[in-house]
Amino acid sequence: MRRTVIAVGRCRDAHLVALWRDYAGRCKPPLGLVEVEDKRGESPDRKSREAQLLLEKVPHGSRLVALDARGKTLDSMAFAKTLTAWGDQGVPEIAFLIGGADGLDPKIPEQAGLVLSLGALTWPHMLVRVMLAEQLFRAESIASGHPYHRA
Repeated sequence: MRRTVIAVGRCRDAHLVALWRDYAGRCKPPLGLVEVEDKRGESPDRKSREAQLLLEKVPHGSRLVALDARGKTLDSMAFAKTLTAWGDQGVPEIAFLIGGADGLDPKIPEQAGLVLSLGALTWPHMLVRVMLAEQLFRAESIASGHPYHRA
């Protein structure tokens, strides 16, 4: 099953880019990353414009997962079980959508098959993609019985 992270903003921090590449490359197949930017600046409709850019990049037939602080919190085992179940159901691809600094437009969580929270703390949106990549690798490790995940 292919997995693509579609995120608002371009990561320019070399340390975060290196972490992303490390965890994304450990996944089989490697995680895809699509970065989108709305260069029109601050305005009341910015989140709506970002949502449009994100949705335009979702591969056809993908199951949508929206990362949102108001979403469901799963432990790593439950996340692995969810992904495994989707694979067993024949889901060909999962698109994980990460908003910008102001979060996601409400229309994205409404369309998502899962709205996922990484916890009650607020995380920098550029770090969220790294944390997600690590959790996707961890989920693969759990599913395959690899010792990376030790609970």
